[in-house]
Amino acid sequence: METKKICFAGFGGQGVLSVGKLLAYAAMIKDKEVSWCPSYGPEMRGGTANCTVIISDEPIGSPVVTKNASSAVVMNEPSFRKFENVVAPGGAMIINANLISLKPERTDIRTIYVPASDIAKELGNPKLMNMVLLGALLEVDHTISEEAVLEAFTKVFGEGKAKFIPVNRQALEKGKNYARALA
Repeated sequence: METKKICFAGFGGQGVLSVGKLLAYAAMIKDKEVSWCPSYGPEMRGGTANCTVIISDEPIGSPVVTKNASSAVVMNEPSFRKFENVVAPGGAMIINANLISLKPERTDIRTIYVPASDIAKELGNPKLMNMVLLGALLEVDHTISEEAVLEAFTKVFGEGKAKFIPVNRQALEKGKNYARALA
């Protein structure tokens, strides 16, 4: 497996850090080398937040990703502007189309606009937006399996949240299917 460097970014409260942590834990379950590096402003909810996840078969020297990310999942316009130039040529940006209408200035990256907020509302919970975008990432970047993500779910969020696995599976599948249809 090639090393994957993924950035997740948006407002605090959108599940940016938790979805990154979930992906990192899923990769650990699959015996990958992993780093998860969160970053957020002092405001937290409503402020900007981002995290980077690196997944590799080899030891990871630094958890910091300032360029050459294989993918970025962006949930708001400030994140779009910041992370467009972090994605490596040939990489992908997974974009919440409900909150971002900007188009990239670059032509050497793939952009996947997913109406993740609308899909989450259709599933009955706007908080599922991050999982819809994660599903799209799994389809585009082939980072880790959906099953590994769901296996990691209770380990990250606790056994009490296991009842939410079915709707989170639906969110992942909807995101994957939407991204697949754009291919």
